[in-house]
Amino acid sequence: MSDRKVRIGIDVGGTFTDAVVIDNETYEIIAKEKLPTTHHSIHGVAEGIVQVINDLLQKNAISPDDVVFIAHGTTQATNALLEGDVAKVGIIGMGSGLEADRARKETTVGNIELAPKKYLYTEQTFIDSSLLTGDKILTAVQDLINKGAEVIAASESYSVDNPENEKKVIETANKKGIAATGGYEVSQLYGLQARTRTASVNAALIPKMMETANMTEEAVKKSGIKKPLMIMRCDGGVMSIDEVRKRPILTMLSGLAAGVAGALMYEKVTDGIFLESGGTSTDISAIKDGKVMVKNAQIGGRKLYLTSLDVRTTGTAGGSMIVIENNKVVDVGPRSAHIADKEYEVFTEPENIINPKLALIAPKKEDQPNYAIINCSNGKSYALTLAGAANILGYVPDCDYAFGNKESARKAWQALADYTGRTVETVCTEAMEIAIAKIRAIVDSLITDYKLNQNLIYLVGGGGSASVVTPYLSKKMGIRFNIANNAPYISTIGVALALVREQIERNVSNPTEEDIRKIRHDVTEVITRAGADASTVDITIEIDSQKNILRATATGATELRTKDRKTIIISEAEREKILTEGMKANVDKIEKICSEGRWHAYCVETEKSALWGLLKSKKKNICVMDEGGVIRLQKNMAKVKIFCKHQIDSDFSDFVDSMTQYTDAGATLPRTYLFFGQKMSDLSGVQSKEQLISLAKMELEFTEDTQNILAVAAKD
Repeated sequence: MSDRKVRIGIDVGGTFTDAVVIDNETYEIIAKEKLPTTHHSIHGVAEGIVQVINDLLQKNAISPDDVVFIAHGTTQATNALLEGDVAKVGIIGMGSGLEADRARKETTVGNIELAPKKYLYTEQTFIDSSLLTGDKILTAVQDLINKGAEVIAASESYSVDNPENEKKVIETANKKGIAATGGYEVSQLYGLQARTRTASVNAALIPKMMETANMTEEAVKKSGIKKPLMIMRCDGGVMSIDEVRKRPILTMLSGLAAGVAGALMYEKVTDGIFLESGGTSTDISAIKDGKVMVKNAQIGGRKLYLTSLDVRTTGTAGGSMIVIENNKVVDVGPRSAHIADKEYEVFTEPENIINPKLALIAPKKEDQPNYAIINCSNGKSYALTLAGAANILGYVPDCDYAFGNKESARKAWQALADYTGRTVETVCTEAMEIAIAKIRAIVDSLITDYKLNQNLIYLVGGGGSASVVTPYLSKKMGIRFNIANNAPYISTIGVALALVREQIERNVSNPTEEDIRKIRHDVTEVITRAGADASTVDITIEIDSQKNILRATATGATELRTKDRKTIIISEAEREKILTEGMKANVDKIEKICSEGRWHAYCVETEKSALWGLLKSKKKNICVMDEGGVIRLQKNMAKVKIFCKHQIDSDFSDFVDSMTQYTDAGATLPRTYLFFGQKMSDLSGVQSKEQLISLAKMELEFTEDTQNILAVAAKD
C-alpha cells in the first residue's frame, strides 16, 4: 500500500457490519469487508467494529499511518429506541418567579412512547432556580437515583440564554458517578417542553452509546490508527466521538442518512427518489435541486429539537417473505428470511431443492402462521422471498449483487403455484405488485410533499436489494431509474466520504448583523471542536422569519483541504439535453444567460395547454446548473445578474431593488441566491434589505474583490 492515503468507512447494520477502504485522492474503492453484526456478543456491536478494522488493515497490508479518516455509521441508537432498550431518565426541572409553575409542568414529560408498548421511563423533580444551592442539587440527584434513574437530564427555562444552572446539575451528577446532559446541549431554541423531551431522549441513550463509543475508540487506538474515530450523524455529516458521548441523539437514523449521502457522491441527481433496499426494509428519501430533504424528527408523535434527513422506511425488501391466506398471496413482509432464520430460495443450488412442499410458519411467536416456506425431502427448508420473485421475472441483471439461481427459485415457487392453482409467473407478479405498492405509496407522498419536478425525477437504487425493488417500481411509475455504483456498499461509502457537520438554531426575531456574526462564530467554534479543520469550514445562514429562527449550518473536512469527488464535466450540448428533457422545452427555447466557474444560468421558455389545447400559457424559467449537469435552482419570475464583490452596495443592491415588490403592506424582498466558487448560498427568508446586504457580505468575506458572483433574484 506504500504511502497511499486512505479513508475507512464502517456501517453497522441490523444484519451485517460492512466496511470499505477508499483511496483519499481518487476515491477508488480499494477493499471491502462484510461480517455478521455482533449483536449478541458480550461487547455488542463494538466487537464487530474491532474485528472489521483489524481485517481491513491486515488483509490489505494497510499501514495505520496511511489512514487519514475513519468513521462509522450505526443503527444502534435507532434500534435502542425502537426496542425500548434505553436507560431510565431522572429529570431535574428548574425555573423561578412567575415562570416556576409553567416550568414545572413543561419539564414533566412523563413516560415517552418510543414504539408500540415500548417506553422511555422518566422520574422528575423540580427546583426553584432562585433557591438553587449545591445541597439542593445533590439531594435532587440522589432522590432520582433512589427512584431508579440511570442518567440525569437537567432542563431550565431560558437555559439557552444562560446554561449555568444546568451545568451545575451535570457537574454534580458526574461527581456522583452518573451520566448527565442538559437541554442547552441539545438545542438553543426556546420551547421548554420540546427541549426537555429532546434532552430526555438524548439522556436515555447515553449509557449504552458511551459503552460502545469507549470500546470503539479504544479499538482504533490499539490498531495504531492515529486519526480520531468519527461517527455518522442523522443529517449526513460526521462528528467526533466526544460529541457522541454528549449528544448520542444525533446518531439516530445515521445509518439511513449514510446511504443517500453516498448515493449523491456518485449520482448526479436534480430531483429524485433514493431507495436503499436491504434484506428486511427499504429506506426512501427525496432529493430536490441536488440536495436531500430534511425534517424535524419525532418520537411517539411528538416533535424533537432534532433535524434529520427525511428518510421513510417500509418493511419491504429483498428478503421479505410471502404471506398466504385463503390460497392466495395477500401480503409481502414485514418479516424477512433473516428474521425467520431461513435461507433464501434463490441463493442455493437447484440440487438442494428436492421434492419441495409448501409450509406456512410464524417467523416470530407473536406472528400468524401464514408466511410461506418450502420443506425439502433432504431436510432443508427455504423462505420464499421477494428477491426470488424478482429474479424469476427477470428484473435482476446477472451481474447484480442480488442475482441468484433462477432455476432454484422457480422450483421453490412452483410449490406455491401448485398450492394456489396459479402459474409461477402469476404468483411472483402478485407478490411484486403487493410489495411495490407499499413502496410506491411512500414515493408518491415524497414527490407531493416536496413538489419534485416529474420530468426530472430519477429513481436511484442502493443497497444489496436495489435491483429487486427499483426496476419494477420504475416500470409501474414510468420514471427513469439508475442503480447506484457499488450499491451494496453505498452506506459505507457515504460514511467514508462524509464531512463534519454541525448546526445551531436560535429564536431570534429580525436578527441583526451582530446576531448573524455571533451565530457564525459559535458554529465555527463547535465544528472545529468536533474535528473539522477551520480552513475548510463552509457556513450557511438561514433566516426563518415565520418561526423567528436563525439557523447556522457548518460543514468541514477533517483534513487540511477538502475535495469534491472527481466531477465529470459535461458539454454544453449535454446540458441543453438535460434541460429539454427535464423542462419539456424545445432546444430553441433555451437561452444561455451566463456562466461563472462551475455555474451555468439559463432561461427556459415552457408552454402549457389547457381546455384541449384551446388555451396556452407560456412561462420563463431560470435554471442554474452545475458543471456535472445537476439543476441546483429552478425559479420562474426571476432574473440573473453577474457582479463583483466590490459592487455589493451598488450593482447588487440595485438588482435587489429591481425585483422588490412594493405594496401598502411594505416591501417584499425577492428570494435571492448567490453562486460563486464551489458554493451556492441561499439568502432567502431575510426580512429587510439591510439584512440581505449584510448577509451577502459575510458570505463573500473571503473572496477576492474582483471575484465574479452569479446572483438570482426570484419573486416566487
